[in-house]
Amino acid sequence: MANNTIIKEIIDFYLKTSTDEGANKFPSEIEPEMADHNQDPSEEWRNWFPIDSTVTDSDIKSLENQIGYHLPEDYKTFLKHKHYYELYISEASFCRHPINKWAKHLHEMIFEGWPTEEIIDRGFIPFADWSDWGLLCFDANRNLGNNDYPIVLWDHDRSDEIKDVADNFMELLIKLDKENKQMWLNNEKVP
Repeated sequence: MANNTIIKEIIDFYLKTSTDEGANKFPSEIEPEMADHNQDPSEEWRNWFPIDSTVTDSDIKSLENQIGYHLPEDYKTFLKHKHYYELYISEASFCRHPINKWAKHLHEMIFEGWPTEEIIDRGFIPFADWSDWGLLCFDANRNLGNNDYPIVLWDHDRSDEIKDVADNFMELLIKLDKENKQMWLNNEKVP
């Protein structure tokens, strides 16, 4: 099965699960294209729905120019698949990706979330939070060819200790999916 298909299936599974369980709520204004228009507007937590991504190759090129690195093809597929407000797989919480504001959120994660000298200036491109103590990042210092990078875990309490977690983005998604489904099985919860 092609990487594009696997990536889309994994993302669709977790977004559908989130929606089916009613976990697609966010305490903020929701982009109109993603909002539940039948919801009472006085409710604080707003329902959102994943929608097809509008991200273009030109948008991604602009982002790459801003960060100074090319992004892996599998991650570009990820960005161009769906818009969402929250996407959790195992302990990973992927950067918010709402329509109209996805680049702003990713830019904030990369340049404003933590001191740039500890992350992007060192060649680490963050794309997801790990639990409440770290970031999953592309290690752009180790280009494996075709702008494919190993995934590392950066711990905000021990910023000099970088831990390898996957050889590339595709391997990470498969690993997270497997870990998450194993946790569900151990808790006798069917995904």
